[in-house]
Amino acid sequence: MKVHFNDLKATHCAIASELERAYQRVLKSGWFILGPEVEAFEAEFAAYCGVTHCIGVASGTEALELALLACGIGRGDEVITVAHTAMPTALAIVAAGATPVFVDIDPRTYTLDPEHLTRAISPRTRAILPVHLYGHCAEMGAILAVAAQHNLHVIEDAAQAHGSLYKGRKAGSMGQLGCFSFYPSKNLGACGDAGAVVTNDANLAARLRRLRNYGESTRYHHETMGYNSRLDEIQAAILRVKLPHLDDWNECRRRIAAHYLSRLEERFSPPQAKPDCVHNYHLFVIQSNDRDDMREYLHAHSIETLMHYPTPCHLQPAFRNIDHRCGDLTVTEKVAKRILSLPMFPALTTDQIEYVSKRVNSFGGKAC
Repeated sequence: MKVHFNDLKATHCAIASELERAYQRVLKSGWFILGPEVEAFEAEFAAYCGVTHCIGVASGTEALELALLACGIGRGDEVITVAHTAMPTALAIVAAGATPVFVDIDPRTYTLDPEHLTRAISPRTRAILPVHLYGHCAEMGAILAVAAQHNLHVIEDAAQAHGSLYKGRKAGSMGQLGCFSFYPSKNLGACGDAGAVVTNDANLAARLRRLRNYGESTRYHHETMGYNSRLDEIQAAILRVKLPHLDDWNECRRRIAAHYLSRLEERFSPPQAKPDCVHNYHLFVIQSNDRDDMREYLHAHSIETLMHYPTPCHLQPAFRNIDHRCGDLTVTEKVAKRILSLPMFPALTTDQIEYVSKRVNSFGGKAC
């Protein structure tokens, strides 16, 4: 049996006629940038997230960068985040001119551990950027409390957390700004690069709309320096087709996760959602002390896996000049050597889940 890590074709085939109609609608309109599809998607996604404003941008990375810039964060400032994340989280901080300060993670959720926040705050700290990694929300109550105490911005990296909940609130809706990626493999994915920032702050929303479009307030009138970072009409139309399916797709992922959890042995540390969170299982990540051998073993049995993420940001060559060293983040560094992402997508079949679980359990490596 061949089990792909993801299967976007299966997802798209199920809604092919809807996607075709949306595509043709945009072609016939002759309007491709910042038109009615973008406006409609922004309104629909804002309502879905439970906020008043959504600003479509070109990618999740640029959503983070523009969110930082909208908060006035730049050269000389520090932003606290995690090193156990995709590199774009940290790259966006650098692109805005600021310096990332990395703190360790909770070993159960892989998200920012609020216990480390106070020690990381300096006179230059301007923001906290928690990452809702793998689809599980960070401990936002404690993070927001620390931020309020120190007058810091909170910008959520919700790139993997579409539809995830923390104490009944949607990911992205709790900080001043929430940033989303619609990369094709995300739970809500476009057919190319796309992103968005959501907020309840009208002033921040207005700044973001200027920043994404050359700093324009009106045509040919540029209030500030800006960028070309716009969600295009075709991608917006595609996202409008997919958004009504998102909750059903997330529920499929939760059922798949529950099936995995019922089959996998505890030695592989399968993920668990905290009682006050609703996980969207963008990724299903286990651990093994023999991770690399396990990956080869599964590959030999036609099971595709990936690693999210094998080298933490603070140990990447690109950040050699950042004031972090090996051994600084003990949980992050331990986890990075052991994590393995199993196949996870809504169309995964019961037979495939059983096959993957059986092969994982039959792996004879060292216990975690």
